[in-house]
Amino acid sequence: MTRSVTITAPVAAPVLFDYLTDPRRRPQWQASLLAVDHLSGDGSPGTRWTDVTAVGARPHLWVSASEPPQSWTEQGRWRGLRAVLRLDFVAASQSSSVLVATFALTGRGPWRPLAAALELLAPAAIAADLRRGVRLAATG
Repeated sequence: MTRSVTITAPVAAPVLFDYLTDPRRRPQWQASLLAVDHLSGDGSPGTRWTDVTAVGARPHLWVSASEPPQSWTEQGRWRGLRAVLRLDFVAASQSSSVLVATFALTGRGPWRPLAAALELLAPAAIAADLRRGVRLAATG
């Protein structure tokens, strides 16, 4: 199932895009993330990295689409779980924007129940992380 979160940001869409789509900055705003490892690329399609999470998971992620400053999509896999996150940046004015995060989390085999549970928890966690990212992007 696909879910979405919408956040109004007091930050211009291009500034927010540049901040949130830079994998090196993710540990600054993503609560569960300790570090980004094995980064190859600059955030454009084909960029790959490994998330080092607080719970010990090390999902492999990659950028599958990018249309600066309007949209950016990443995909990730860890064991039997797969996630897709798309960020859409809509300019509301020269100094503000609306961020829409659309995501899906699926699991296969014995990972399916975990994926279903995580999908229920994900909207609140993603919204909190993105609000933190918006605050950090706004302060430069």
